[in-house]
Amino acid sequence: QVQLVESGGGLVQAGGSLRLSCAASGRSFGVYEMGWFRQAPGKEREFVARISRSGTSTRYADSVKGRFTISRDNAKNTVALQMNSLKPEDTAVYYCAADRRAIGSITVGEYDYWGQGTQVTVSS
Repeated sequence: QVQLVESGGGLVQAGGSLRLSCAASGRSFGVYEMGWFRQAPGKEREFVARISRSGTSTRYADSVKGRFTISRDNAKNTVALQMNSLKPEDTAVYYCAADRRAIGSITVGEYDYWGQGTQVTVSS
């Protein structure tokens, strides 16, 4: 089992940047694929980015491609999401998640463990 705690959210103006971090506790962080998801008010939770166990493979939602970068440090049990050129439509609660099956999933239901979320608000 793994526990996930996100940090780094906040209020930023459009065009600005934020870096989200997710700290994992528990054993064998490196066996999990990690993902970031987000949920805006009144909307379903949606995929943002994922990274493979080794960190060599990543995938992004079309809406964030070229602006967001996911990375991980297995030695420190952390995964990060660097968000640049932020837009008001990026406003949401951002969640870190872990997937034991490690099959490259981008589906909410395929992830086994979730953090509590961190709020990101982008003002226009």
